[in-house]
Parts: sequence; C-alpha cells; structure tokens
Amino acid sequence: MMQIVQLHGTDKRLYELVAPLVMNPEVLKQNYNYPFRTSEEHEWFIALDNKHVVGFMPVEHKQYECVINNYYIKERNVDTLKLLLEKVIEKQSEDSSLTAVSFVEDRDVFGEQGFLEDKVWTRYVKMKKNK
Repeated sequence: MMQIVQLHGTDKRLYELVAPLVMNPEVLKQNYNYPFRTSEEHEWFIALDNKHVVGFMPVEHKQYECVINNYYIKERNVDTLKLLLEKVIEKQSEDSSLTAVSFVEDRDVFGEQGFLEDKVWTRYVKMKKNK
C-alpha cells in the first residue's frame, strides 16, 4: 500500500530515504543530470510502497509562493505522481501560490490537478496552480 510521508528539508530521515536515489545514475538521468537540492525552506513529500521510495516531490517555500521542482517518480508512474501532487495541494496554505516546474511528459497530470501552463521550454513546463 502506498504511503506519503512529509519531511522537513533537513530532517535526518529524509537523507536516509532519498540519498540512495539522488546519487543513483538512473535517477539523475531521468532528471536530465540536474542535481537534487534541499534546504531549510524545503518540505519533501515522499511516496513509499512497502517501505521502498517510489517517488518524491520537494516543495520550496519562498516569500509569496511555493515551488515544486526536481521531483522523481519511479518508472514515471502516473498514479504515484497524482498521489504526491494531491498531498502537496492538500497541505498548501491559502495565502501562497503554488508553482511547478514539471517535465513536459507530466504536463497533463499537473493540468488535471488544476495547474495552468505559464512557460514551456524544451524539457520542462512552468505551471501555476489555480486557487
């Protein structure tokens, strides 16, 4: 059964769960070799299936917005992506907007969750959530 865990960006358990993935060449390749980052301003949503990490979505809290960027979904599983997005949206505060930098391949899933395209690049789409 899938479980979504929310962890602060510097939580020790976060490092234990995601370190094997963020240093894995296959995971980095899916992220176009862009490194994953975290900080005090990040909140991570991690999808666990039988205690195995099958996806994660870091959300950076900025002054007036929260930004989803550099997420990972094992085998690009749409159901996992939807679950993570739903949890992020559920935990989102009313007074800040939600922006996502999604992979082009995932734009439809974000669109189904109420995100509108703002800017399209070759590999990514910047999207903003309708309130």
